[in-house]
Amino acid sequence: MTFEEAGSELFRAPHAAFVTERKRLASELKAAGDKAGATRLRKLNRPPISAWAVNQLWWRERDAFDKLLETAERLRDGDLGGTAAHREALTALRTKAGALLAAADHSATESTLRRIQTTLSAVAAIGNFDPDLAGQLTDDRDPPGFEAAGIPGLAASVSRPTKDDEPEDEARATKREATETQRRADAEATAEKAQAAAERRKAGEAKARQLAGRHRHEAALRTAQGDVERRQRELDRLRTAVDGAAEALAKSVAIVTDLEAKLEEMADAD
Repeated sequence: MTFEEAGSELFRAPHAAFVTERKRLASELKAAGDKAGATRLRKLNRPPISAWAVNQLWWRERDAFDKLLETAERLRDGDLGGTAAHREALTALRTKAGALLAAADHSATESTLRRIQTTLSAVAAIGNFDPDLAGQLTDDRDPPGFEAAGIPGLAASVSRPTKDDEPEDEARATKREATETQRRADAEATAEKAQAAAERRKAGEAKARQLAGRHRHEAALRTAQGDVERRQRELDRLRTAVDGAAEALAKSVAIVTDLEAKLEEMADAD
């Protein structure tokens, strides 16, 4: 597995499984000899749910995503007649994002959908995911100035906020972002602790199985050793009996030989 393949698999994973998958894939890269890639992968932050949704749109709704990029390219080329098509492509992806979030049991709030649309507009404005790899955003994006992106009139393709959608004041926005960052950090820490606890439990169970297996083998060894000792005693007894029988046989043969000799002497005397 290469670093690129690991990254692709990581950013396709469910949002809640990101931390677990990052650790698993980093371990696979390290085992394959790519320690540098494993270190890079471990440093990738889990994206907020809005950026995660944009990544999933890239992987799962490629035709619709390509249409967004194509209409943005038309605008960069000066074809302002493509504004309506661009707006339609952006709206279609926003709708698909809502359905995707709902299917994954995530809340598709207006705030989340707005951040998704803003990030989609940012990607469309430059025509790619740079500096991230395609489908591997680690955070939301803010569109560059439309003129700077070479797209005159693109602002018209992005829905303008109503009074209720006006940006929060700087202090509130900063506080909200800090709270969200802390929430994500806490969630990752909790997930990592749970993963570590699960690994410790798994290691403990493996050790217990190993110890139980060792005890079974030790018991079987003691039984086999007892059987060897019993059979050795039986063999010694049989050897003693054989030796005694051989000695008795020798004595009997000597008596027979002596008697035969005496009988021969008597026959000669007659």
